[in-house]
Amino acid sequence: MFAFTLLAKEAAPMDASFSRRDLFTPAQLRALSERSDLQGGLQMASHLGAILVVGLLHAQALGTAWVWVTGAGLGVLLNFLYAAQHELSHATVFKTRKLNEVFGRIIGFVQIFPRDFDQIMHFAHHQYTQDWERDGELVREPYTLTTYLLWLLGVTYWRNRIFGVVRRACGIVIEPFIRKEEEARVIRESRLHLLGYGVILLLSLVFQSWAALTFWLLPMILTKPVHQLQNTIEHLGLSHENDIMENTRSTRANALQRWLCWQMPYHTAHHTFPAVPFWKLRELNDKIEDKAGAVHRMGWLEFQREVIAKLMAKDESQYPMDEVWVIPRSGGRVTRMPAE
Repeated sequence: MFAFTLLAKEAAPMDASFSRRDLFTPAQLRALSERSDLQGGLQMASHLGAILVVGLLHAQALGTAWVWVTGAGLGVLLNFLYAAQHELSHATVFKTRKLNEVFGRIIGFVQIFPRDFDQIMHFAHHQYTQDWERDGELVREPYTLTTYLLWLLGVTYWRNRIFGVVRRACGIVIEPFIRKEEEARVIRESRLHLLGYGVILLLSLVFQSWAALTFWLLPMILTKPVHQLQNTIEHLGLSHENDIMENTRSTRANALQRWLCWQMPYHTAHHTFPAVPFWKLRELNDKIEDKAGAVHRMGWLEFQREVIAKLMAKDESQYPMDEVWVIPRSGGRVTRMPAE
């Protein structure tokens, strides 16, 4: 279901200025969409390796003031494993499809974000981006300043993740993007997650160990706001019209941020062709901008400054739904090139 076929014909049209079909021939798109176990393995190994190294440093720092530094680093690395889970759901990390599922389930467990549920939700997000009724990642009320800050800080994020898993494990599925035939799978997955977390709790009590809190839960929970800088920038304050160039934002990011986010700062490119692997998104982005002009792009802190100022003035519901209302102070992106 979630393979995201190579050809753009399954996706909704972008807008009148250019068509996805005009960007590449089918053969070029197939080449861009080619997976690689090597490329995916290198990125996965580098991210997991960084977690291992910082985890060892964190162990050495326990009992010293350095624990705040190592804990922050560990938490950020753990949170941004969601970027890996996202790509694994798209099956674009490894050419060997089973590896995408196996790693996706493991990381989903660590993230307290079950893979099947996330995959279904994310599929709806791509199919109906910025559609208030059908976008799986937009099932919320319009933000007020208070509700936005609670989400940015991770308070409501963790509430939704934890209580969502518990609720679905109890057999209660209320998400509109989950079809009836998918409910049993989502419920079973949630129950397996709770069973796994219960086993970890039991072992922690038996061995009187704080390891799960010290090296996993506390670092990840406390540094969620850093991860939210990327999560909130991608669509908020953009149009709710069916136009990828107007409803999706890329991130102005340095090399470290791009590595940490698995190249998701090229978010407009990703939404244009979701089947293209993360490590080819820069090339894809360049081709899109050559054809269609600059995409919407802001930096993490720049975006937060602007959106908080906007929400201080009025709630999200009071801004137009068919316009971009969070833009850089420089005046926004470069005007698109005219259609050929």
